[in-house]
Amino acid sequence: MAKIKLEYIWLDGYFPTQNLRSKTKVEEHEDFKGTLEEIGNWSFDGSSTRQAAGGSSDCLLVPVAIYPDPERINGYLVMTEVMNADGTPHPSNGRATIDDDDDDFWFGFEQEYFIMDTKTLLPLGFPIGGYPAPQGMYYCSVGGLNTHGRDVVEEHADLCIKAGLNFEGINQEVACGQWEFQLFAKGAKKAGDEIWIARYLLDRLTEKYGYYIEYHPKPLGKDMDWNGSGMHANFSNSILRTCGSKEKYAEICEAFRPVVNEHIAVYGEFNDQRLTGLHETAAITDFSWGVSDRGASIRIPIITVEKGYKGWLEDRRPASNADPYKIAARIIKTVKPIK
Repeated sequence: MAKIKLEYIWLDGYFPTQNLRSKTKVEEHEDFKGTLEEIGNWSFDGSSTRQAAGGSSDCLLVPVAIYPDPERINGYLVMTEVMNADGTPHPSNGRATIDDDDDDFWFGFEQEYFIMDTKTLLPLGFPIGGYPAPQGMYYCSVGGLNTHGRDVVEEHADLCIKAGLNFEGINQEVACGQWEFQLFAKGAKKAGDEIWIARYLLDRLTEKYGYYIEYHPKPLGKDMDWNGSGMHANFSNSILRTCGSKEKYAEICEAFRPVVNEHIAVYGEFNDQRLTGLHETAAITDFSWGVSDRGASIRIPIITVEKGYKGWLEDRRPASNADPYKIAARIIKTVKPIK
């Protein structure tokens, strides 16, 4: 028999920006294979996470995905959904709203973020009481003058790969101390699971460095000449992957126009500070789409066009602090009715 450490991870009830929570359950298993079938539900005090009242505080944690924990001996990361005591989805459970049971929708998320120093409360590379050189030389830079935080970023990439996530890449972003990682999954729920596990690993990693991760889409202020942070959502379904029709792509893009407000509502808090029409964004009050246009709301990648309109679309509006479950659910609701 071996002692297995199961880290149950969930999203709390803070609104509109939820936070990761986790706790460890130690179990004895004779020959643990690391599957969902081998573990059970758990519960937590929802009154401490804005998910229940004190008089009836138990909420259920239902495992939905499990990954090896790359930093623990006999450890596993268990992504869970929050359920009410009667087994129905809790109102904070965005995953339960995804209508993609056949995994027809594929998502690739580009998660941008700033690495912050807990002592200065500033992004890495920012001097106290001033600013570093203007942005321009930080994007995909090499060398200690313009590159800050690579040790954390490289270690995080290794952890994600060891955990079995479909981790696709990293790069330094446009602003000083700003980075990005990319994940792809076939199935909207799986894509959301993997982003949240990757965020968990990144947040936990910073504990030993004296850093923290800032997911605010415009942490340096809305009026500052620094790029904000987004979480671009690349998506496709079988129609987008196979239709070969410029007209069908136009129809799908136009389907987003009448539901702009519904999308923005779940695309992240403070996103109005980022979507200004500057710094490679479309204004939050506008809607546009175009081929290879990074200033549009939705971009048709040039590769998709070169392949004869067989590929994917990129919604560039989601903010870095948005919930990938809710982003995916809203995109699917808009796109799925189009045949």
